[in-house]
Amino acid sequence: MTTLGVNIDHIANVRQARKTVEPDPVQFAFLAELGGADSITVHLREDRRHIQDRDVFLLKKTIKTKLNLEMAATEEMLEIAKRLLPDYVTLVPEKREEVTTEGGLDVRNNVKYFKNFVGNLKDSNIEVSAFIDPISDQINYSKEIGFNFIELHTGKYAELTGSDQYKELQRIVESSHEANDLGLIVNAGHGLNFNNVKKIASINNMNELNIGHSIVARALAVGLEKSVREMKSLITSN
Repeated sequence: MTTLGVNIDHIANVRQARKTVEPDPVQFAFLAELGGADSITVHLREDRRHIQDRDVFLLKKTIKTKLNLEMAATEEMLEIAKRLLPDYVTLVPEKREEVTTEGGLDVRNNVKYFKNFVGNLKDSNIEVSAFIDPISDQINYSKEIGFNFIELHTGKYAELTGSDQYKELQRIVESSHEANDLGLIVNAGHGLNFNNVKKIASINNMNELNIGHSIVARALAVGLEKSVREMKSLITSN
């Protein structure tokens, strides 16, 4: 059964808009878990635009599910991850000027660097995921590098409509099967919402979906616990 990882970065966005102490993403993680979240995802960006160091260390101590730390593959983040010891790390590309992550990692052209980086994390007993586009070469090199998981980037699927969206869905399905055949655990995320999530959740052997923006947006109307519960119902109803 597909599980749900709830990304709480947007809770921190509201707090950082005023550089104050509320809303506290750590408290909202508790509500997400009450709603059925199977893991809590946070992206500790290099510019600290939303999630802060304090948040990740408190989350590690207080949440009852799993902590997925999204981060860039930098030496600073490596040291933080090795002190934090999250349940797993998802390596993502990061540009300071972007509003949100715009695409997947290029592991194919950075094999040596990622082998060393991933090996360093795994030496600390941290499982590691690669956030990649649904492209065969990127999947194969993720396996060669030693990632435990991949997270397929669903942003293009979320943006498209009609037959174009269907074609992208098939690309994600084929990528998922290819990765599973290689022994990789498959997650997916980016741009998923209450209208488009069911087809992704119904893919055979899809392990986990990481969803943030649409859940937090819905929470403004119904509360976070109910919003998470509604999303969990959608992805487990197949």
